[in-house]
Amino acid sequence: MERINFMTASPKAVKAWTALEQYIATSSIDKPLAELVRLRSSQINGCAFCVDMHATDAAKGGETARRLHAVSVWRETPFFTARERAALAWTETMTRLAQQPETDESYAALAQAFSAEEMVDLTLLISTINGWNRLAVGFAKMPE
Repeated sequence: MERINFMTASPKAVKAWTALEQYIATSSIDKPLAELVRLRSSQINGCAFCVDMHATDAAKGGETARRLHAVSVWRETPFFTARERAALAWTETMTRLAQQPETDESYAALAQAFSAEEMVDLTLLISTINGWNRLAVGFAKMPE
């Protein structure tokens, strides 16, 4: 079934969502970490468009293919720092809220690796990519 182009169907809504992205770009979360978080959330949500975009953007930003391939199995690899692991765990927790995950363990790791401001900025980033995933999946946006 053909679906609408959400980008053109409601430009004011997309502009508002893009404003969040503009804040995130200047926030306390560095771009390489932000791309890993976006990629992991998009993988969980099954968003082909966003997985393609964020893997590509991460590679353009200097991320290695080896680490990109391992994001979905980050727990089983030695490729990620403690800070990245804390961010990826928090990403999974916040992305899987409907499954009512236990938050204490991932929050504790997050609090050890991030300042209070970074914790809020990271959670906003996770919330934003989850929103983009829902738009892209819901309206069947595909990679070109």
